[in-house]
Amino acid sequence: MITLAGIIGSGKSSLTQILAQELGSEPFFEPVEDNPVLPLFYKGNEIAAKKRQAGDKEATNPYAYLLQTFFLNRRFMMMKQAMQHPNNILDRSIYEDAMFMKMNTDMGNATQIEYATYQELLGHMLTELKAATPTNDTDLMVLIKVSYDTMIKRIQKRGRKYEQISTDPSLIEYYQRLLRYYADFEKNYELILETLDLSFLQESYNVLLVNRDAAVKVLDPKGEYTGVAKGIDQDGDLLVETEDKTVKKVYAGEVSVRGLYGYAE
Repeated sequence: MITLAGIIGSGKSSLTQILAQELGSEPFFEPVEDNPVLPLFYKGNEIAAKKRQAGDKEATNPYAYLLQTFFLNRRFMMMKQAMQHPNNILDRSIYEDAMFMKMNTDMGNATQIEYATYQELLGHMLTELKAATPTNDTDLMVLIKVSYDTMIKRIQKRGRKYEQISTDPSLIEYYQRLLRYYADFEKNYELILETLDLSFLQESYNVLLVNRDAAVKVLDPKGEYTGVAKGIDQDGDLLVETEDKTVKKVYAGEVSVRGLYGYAE
């Protein structure tokens, strides 16, 4: 089993997809779009930060423990499924989940009781996973490292409102703190990919891109248009050449792209 790790916007999902296609294995992605707790968590962080600034030092985020337990439960299920094939790939580590819970507890977003309960649950899950792992099985864990500026740039391009520092300025301190925790977390790794962009994925991704050089329709909120998909650039944007030979950049968080006769599979 291969497990990737990295801060928000590091390129985990893109690399997971490429490795799975190269190895003929199954990718397992972190539940984000189908996660009803995530927007509540970010809003809870904002409210808790304002309360602490106003003098309420005991203010917590009521959704921190719920979110991390949600992720832990999903990760546990995905790991059991991924263990069925030696080259299956997960785009986040269960140990990262534990790091996020530790950070939220240190920040005051979760209580010590919640942290202790989480740690006990995690311990039981890891024991069960270890018992189910073949003795001759070797796993690979890879950490992708990016800078704060690169992370913010990708978050902005992804377009999820609840992740934006322009919407919630308290996220600046949250993201910077997260980078510090990852700096400590990376001491557990021997294999680290450090990148400012996605150029290390560009060639492989373009080879595997199913709609490259094919006609596509871009469902941009500003207006639909058609063109030809030319591949991705080093930032991971899809390049679409329109009828007037203008090349436009398309980011997955901003628009949807599909073939003229339906979504590309």
